[in-house]
Order: sequence, then structure tokens, then C-alpha cells
Amino acid sequence: MYPNLLIPLLVTLALALAALVLVAVRQPVSRRLAFRQVARRRTEAALVIGGSMLGTAIVIGALVVGDTLNFSVRQEAYRTLGPVDERVVAPPGPDGRAVTDRLAGLEGSPDVDGVLRAEATQASAVSAADGRTVAEPRVLAWQMDFAEASRFGSAGGDSGLSGPNPKPGQVMVNAPLARSLSVGAGDPVTVYLFGTPQTYRIERVVPEQGLAGVGLGGRLNRDVFLPARALDSAARAAGAEPRSVTFVSNRGGVESGEALTDRVSADIRQTLGPLSDRTAIETPKHTVLRDAKQAGDSLGALFLMIGSFSIIAGALLLVNIFVMLGEERKSQMGMVRAVGMKRSRLVGSFTLEGAAYALLSAVPGAAVGIAVGWGVAVVAARIFQGWSVGGSSIRIAFAVTPTSVLNGLAMGLLIAFAAILATSVRISRFNIIAAIRDLPMTPGRRPRRRLLAVSTALAALCAFAAVPAMARSHPDATYLMPALALAFATPALLRVLPRHTVTTLVAGAVLAWTLLAPVIRPRIFDTPSMSVYVIQGALAAFSAVVLVSDNQKTLIRPVRRLLQRPTEGGLAARLAVAYPLAKRFRTGATLVMYTLIVFVLVLLTEISGILRAGVDGVVADATAGYSLRLDYNPQVAGDRLAADLRGGLSAAGIDAMAPLLNATGRATDPGHRGPRPLETAVVGVPDGAITGITFRERLPGLADDPAVWRVLASDPHYVVLDGFFGSTGGPAGDYYDPGDTLTLTDPRTGRSEQKVIAGVLSNGLVFYPGTGASSTTYPVVMGAQATRELFGTQAQNASALVRTSPGTSPDALATRLQGEHLSSSLVATPIESDIREQFDSSTAFFRLMQGFLALGLGVGITGLGVVMVRSVRERRRTIGILRALGFRARTVQRSFLGESTFIAVEGIVLGSLLGVLTTWLMYSNSAAFEGLEGGFPVEWASICGLAAATFAASILATIGPARRAAAIRPALAVRVTE
Repeated sequence: MYPNLLIPLLVTLALALAALVLVAVRQPVSRRLAFRQVARRRTEAALVIGGSMLGTAIVIGALVVGDTLNFSVRQEAYRTLGPVDERVVAPPGPDGRAVTDRLAGLEGSPDVDGVLRAEATQASAVSAADGRTVAEPRVLAWQMDFAEASRFGSAGGDSGLSGPNPKPGQVMVNAPLARSLSVGAGDPVTVYLFGTPQTYRIERVVPEQGLAGVGLGGRLNRDVFLPARALDSAARAAGAEPRSVTFVSNRGGVESGEALTDRVSADIRQTLGPLSDRTAIETPKHTVLRDAKQAGDSLGALFLMIGSFSIIAGALLLVNIFVMLGEERKSQMGMVRAVGMKRSRLVGSFTLEGAAYALLSAVPGAAVGIAVGWGVAVVAARIFQGWSVGGSSIRIAFAVTPTSVLNGLAMGLLIAFAAILATSVRISRFNIIAAIRDLPMTPGRRPRRRLLAVSTALAALCAFAAVPAMARSHPDATYLMPALALAFATPALLRVLPRHTVTTLVAGAVLAWTLLAPVIRPRIFDTPSMSVYVIQGALAAFSAVVLVSDNQKTLIRPVRRLLQRPTEGGLAARLAVAYPLAKRFRTGATLVMYTLIVFVLVLLTEISGILRAGVDGVVADATAGYSLRLDYNPQVAGDRLAADLRGGLSAAGIDAMAPLLNATGRATDPGHRGPRPLETAVVGVPDGAITGITFRERLPGLADDPAVWRVLASDPHYVVLDGFFGSTGGPAGDYYDPGDTLTLTDPRTGRSEQKVIAGVLSNGLVFYPGTGASSTTYPVVMGAQATRELFGTQAQNASALVRTSPGTSPDALATRLQGEHLSSSLVATPIESDIREQFDSSTAFFRLMQGFLALGLGVGITGLGVVMVRSVRERRRTIGILRALGFRARTVQRSFLGESTFIAVEGIVLGSLLGVLTTWLMYSNSAAFEGLEGGFPVEWASICGLAAATFAASILATIGPARRAAAIRPALAVRVTE
């Protein structure tokens, strides 16, 4: 992922490494000090390397997930297109034959590798495999010359089809159809062509590759290839005409040929002349590769956003470790500074030590990151099957590119280097005499005038920039600018108020703004970008931890009597809280790690709960009582299917039916997110047939939902959309409103009309194509008459909504209808079970993200373990004195376990509260949750389970250091420091 970042990242990393090498060469004393510390403290070094490794692994894992999805979608180009770059679907009759003849002249173009003519029709098939009847209603029957097909595409390339045409009475099927029918070479199969059964014997089964997997827009195509002229004969017998399709292959390979798409498409239009207005000129290869990039970038960005919190935790781990190292080596640093070592060389020593940890973690971090990406791919493959339409889900295939690995390594190392350098500079600033005498650091003087002037100017600048950002609801700046203005105002406030008061006021104000911003400016979530969620979570966690850390004494006041008990337990409890209260920075850094990760885990848990609670309402809003969606072949069924259903064997199970007109079109984006036309599935609704499907927004003046359907029937200028129109990934936003306009175009005639949005559906799932169309095809619902006026003969009855009779099972009725109307290629989809299955898959996807984020929880727990290990070493002499005064080993061990319990519980509670509160505010104000009206559930069981698992892991990470502390011998500890 992100090949455009590779060179800048590698150049920056090379400069950073060169600077480190220069420091190591020019400062031998700093080098020896750094590497000696790494070699002496092997246990701590292993923990540091482990934490840093997880940070790098999370970055690489997120990028590998993007690679995997990008590669998986691009494989669709190889499976269903191969050398096909353009697909020209001609109208029936003389115009269609004229289109085919004219396109033959493209073979002489230097940009074209081949032109292939084919005929196709929608069909269905039946086999009697193993003594049982197996039917498949979704079949494409093809007729093409295999000799020409084998030569189609670039010289030496594999078109997917080769060998002679099937002999009379025989057919060739591709692997998906063979799997669906459970058949193989030599088995009989019955194919319904234009409603008439034809029995053939399978000559061979070919892999789904190139022309052998080709279709008319679906991800999964079940193809049967007929003998020469068999399709023409069946069409003449039925008084119909097959669809004439011409495939064009651009010069180059499967992916490289796509670069010529615009030029060849223009040549096709020029070649067809006036006929191009009545011909569909499609660019499927361009669409597939564009979708691949969007899908990979979108999912990669989503996992990178989730991983960002773990990356922040990893950076804080490094910061915390080096702050503790600075505290531990304070006397040593004071002495080396006293004998003449410059501050810059001290910074160089710490930086080299940290860089050594980061570099040692790079290779294992890359290996773990690739393994994490593989694990996500395995789980995601199952989840995407749940989002399948007719078996047409994306087939996840694991892939990793060197670009992503190098990007992840570079990002992980640069983040670590930056954190280490900043911390090294900070801890190198100390009073030499106080450091030598091991005196506690005293608060600094009031801010200097230069700092005061600069910070005040920055505060004013940020406050000024916040006004237009908030007015436009710019997502990132709306959160950041006010928070930065408050932070930069801190030095000025310190001139007039005590430090504790200023810290509390600023942290409280930032936290309040972070939580209230979605209430004041709810449109800040109307963006596909994930950065706003990272900023929101980071601001909430940091401000809350600063607020809590600065007011710890107030928070523990209710348990003061428990701490002051004159017992061994009370003594252990006082020792447990004394150190976190005294070392607020390192306690706060550990708290932030816990709070960040638990916050996001709880947020994901709550979103999953909202989805589960809202599914019943979504089903009711989406169906208005209809139970089945039927999709069928209009060439066979025509307009008589409704009469056939009402008079058929299953008529008793049908209470009502609403036939829908269907056409394909293109539309401009009413949300103005881009200039590219959007592929649309136009649905024409009969007058008065549907009045119960609800809307989340209506045009002013339309009093209720039925009024929207009435205006749709009476005025052809109005359409309705759903909330995902034009969405390409990320949370759904509110980009358009009733009253906005779009231009709808018939791609076969070029005729366009401007339409006005009359309403936005609460849920439009029943209007999405039910035959596995592209994921970027969006429904536009309008009146039936308006659909006929704009799209003419292209608008055909190809789908319907069915309401089942009381007591009739939709699933059982769907099975019966598909069997009774197999010749019409009827596919019956139970709407409720389909919606519930998709919601279950969405919930599973959130669990997958929680699993990915659990790596960040590992960083936090590792951080607590490192803090406790370092605490044992740092407090070795103190522990020895306490033991010499009569403290029992058990008391020391209990105090260390109590200390980790105090930090872990505080982080878990803080993260859980922020997670629940933030999710509730998002649920109440974000357009992404509109239509989910099941209420806001608090997932107590899941949150408590998460808290218990986190707490148990934290205690396990602390048991070892606590035992080591209890085992310290007083005499040795008092006399020596190591």
C-alpha cells in the first residue's frame, strides 16, 4: 500500500540512520555507554524490543490487509475478464449487427490486440447428480468461435478458452457452474434457453479464468459454452434474439492494457458513429482495478486507523521506558555531566540505545506483521462470504508486497526514533547538583517571556483558525484547533493561576470539547477519512488521563480510611498507591496506553451491540412487510410472471406482489464528492405498490412517508436514494439532502434528465441488485412511468417484491418458487434472513477489528510489565530498607500487585467510560447510525469480560516482578545498587 510514500519514507529513514551512524562514529563514549546498557539489561531489553516489535507489526499488519484486499479484487480482472478491456453490448436487431460489423475494423488499430464477437443470454440449468436434482438459476449461456477466442488478446497470452468448439449435443462449462451443479466431464445437463429445455453432455470443465469466467458485470459467473449456432437456433425457435456482445482487448497484459482504456473507448465511439448513442460501451477492467484500489486503500486505512491507537501506545511505551531510565541513571548522568560531558552527547547516548532497541525489533516485527495480515485475511474470507449476493462475494487471497513491508518498517522505525529523541532531549534537562545528590525534581520556574510570547501567539492563531473550521464542520480541524488553542494558552494561564488549577482546567476543557463536538457540529463525521476518529480517541484519552493524574489524591479520598488501616493489608495498600501518586508522568503514560486501547475495544463492542439491537428495525424499515425479492430473466418471463405466480402451485403462499422495472444508468454524485459518474441500478416502482418503506429524511412539505411515494408516482422529476449512494468505503456520512439534484443518464441512448431527491430511505437494501452486481452500483428509485420515459425499452420487469401469506415460511416459499420458475432463471431471496446474515457478518467484522486491536492491548500490558520490572530495580534500596525495618516479603509482593491493580483498574474504568460515552454521542449525532432505531444498549457482559481479561493479563504480567521484589535480600539491597 501507499507506493507514493515509499521514497519519502525511505529517504527520511536513510537520513535518520545516517545521523545515528554519525553520532556513533563521532561520539565513541556515547556509543559505549549506549551499547553497554543494552548488553547489561537483557531482560528489560527483551521487553522493550517486544513492545517496539508489536508497534511495527501493527503498522505492517494493517498495510498487508490493504494489500490482500487490493490483490483479491484485482484477481477479479483475471478471473472474469482476462484480456477483455472493453465490453460493447449492442441493441437487438439490425442496429446490433451493424455495431458488430463496424467494430471488426478495430482489429487494425495499434492500441488493440483483438476483437471478439459473442452472443449471450441469461439461462438456467439442471443436473441429476448422484440421483438428486440440482438446479442453478443464475447461468450465462455463451456462443462464440473458440478458434478466434484462443487468439484473442496479446500474442502468447492465455485468453482462458482454447481448443475446438463443442460438438453438437455437447457443451463446455466453467468451474463455478460445475461446482454449483455437482457435475463433471461426461455428465448430462439440461440448459433452459429462452425458457425451453435443451439437454447436453458436458465435454469438459474449464477453470474460471479470462474468457472462461467472463460475464456481464457480476463477480461470479456460471458460464456454459454452447455449440456453434445452438444459441441462434434456440432464439429463433422462441422468437427472441440473443444479446450481441463484442469484447475488445487493449494492447498489453491483463493490467497494463487498462492504461489505454480511455483512448480505445474513444476509438470505439468514433467507429460506431451515431450507433454509439444506442450501444452500451462498458469499461469493466477499468472499473475492477479502480474498485480494487479503493477497496484496498479503504480497508487498509480502516485497520491502520484501528492500529494507530496501538502505535501511539507503543510510542508511549518507549517514552515511559526512557523516562524511567533517566530516573534510574540520574546520579550517573549528573556525574558525567559534572566531569564535562555535553548535554548533546548525553542525548546521543540515549538515542543510540533506543535506536538499538528499535532496530533489533524491526525484523521480528515485520514477520509478526505479515503473520497478523495473514490471520486477518483468513478470518475476513469467511466474513466476506456473509456479504455475498448469489455467491458473488470478494474471494480473499492473501498477498503482501515489498512496498508495504518497507513502508511499515520505515514508519515503525521513524515513530520509534522520534519518540526516543524527544524523550532523550527532555530527560537530559536536569540540575546537575540535584541529580548527583539524587534529590527529587522540583517544579520549574514560571514560563520564560520568550516561551510565553510564542505560546500565546500560537494559541491566538489556533483559536482564529478554529472559527472557520468549526463553521465548515471540518472534521480534523474542528477537534484539533480548539484543543491546541487551550494547550498553547497554558503558559499564559500559569502566570495568573496555580499549576494544578491550570492543568485541571485545560485538560477538563479539552475533554469536554472532544465529547461535545459531535453534539455542536454533528456533520464532522460526514467524511470517509479515518483520521477524525484517531484524533477524537487520542484527545479524549490524553485529556482524561491528564485530568485524572492531576487529581489522583481527590479520587482516592473515598478509600482513605481503607488505606489508613493499621494492618499489614493497609500498609501494602498505602505502598501500592504511593508510587503512582509520586511518579505522575510514568503513571499517566501507562494509563494512556490502557485507556486508549480499552476505549477503542469498548467502542467497537458498543457499535456491534447497536447493530444487533437495530436489526429488527432495519428489517421492518427495509421491507415494509415484503418477505422475498425475486430476480428473473425478462426475456423469458416478460410481464406475465406476476400472473404466473398468482396462478401457480405456490399461489396460496403469496399475499401480495409488487413488480419492479429495472434499468442500468449513470448518475452524477449529489454529494459532489467527485466528477466521475456513478453506476446505478434504476428501479421503477408501480404507482401505489409500495407505501410502507420508510424514509429518514423527506422533502419539506411532504408530511409523511406515503406522501414521498405519491410524489414519486405523480412527478417524473423526483427520485429517492438510500444513505449509501456514492459511498466508496468508510462510515456513511450525510452528503446530500432532499431537494438536492443529480443528473441521471441512459448510457445506451445518452439521454439525460435532472432529478430532484424527494427522500432518503431509512434502508434501501431491497432495491440493490440481487444478482451479484458490482459493489459500486447504487439504486435510484423512481416512478415506473418516469423510468419508461427515460430508459425506453431498456426498462423491463426483471424483479419483484413478494409479501408472503400468514403462516408461510419465506425460505420454504423461495425454494419452491425457484423450482417452479427455473426456466425464467428466477432467484428468490428471503429479505429478512439476507439482512440478518449481512448484519451478522458486520458484527463478525467488528470482532475481527477487536482481535487486531488486541495487539495494542498487548503493548499496554507489556508496558505495565516493563514499568514494574524497572520499578523493582529502581526501588531496590528502598525495598531493602523496608525489609530491614521489619516489612515481610509478602507485604512487598502485595504492594507491587496492588500497584499494578491500581493502574490497570483505573485505565480499564477510564477507557470503558469514555468508550460508552463516545459511542452514545456518536449514535445520537452521527448520520452513520441513522436507521438503527433499536436503542442504545450497554454491552455489560462483553465489557465486563473484556475488563476481566485485561485485568487478569495485567496481574500475570506483574507476578514475576512482584516476586523478584519480595525476594530481595535486605543486606545486599541496602549496600549495593545492583
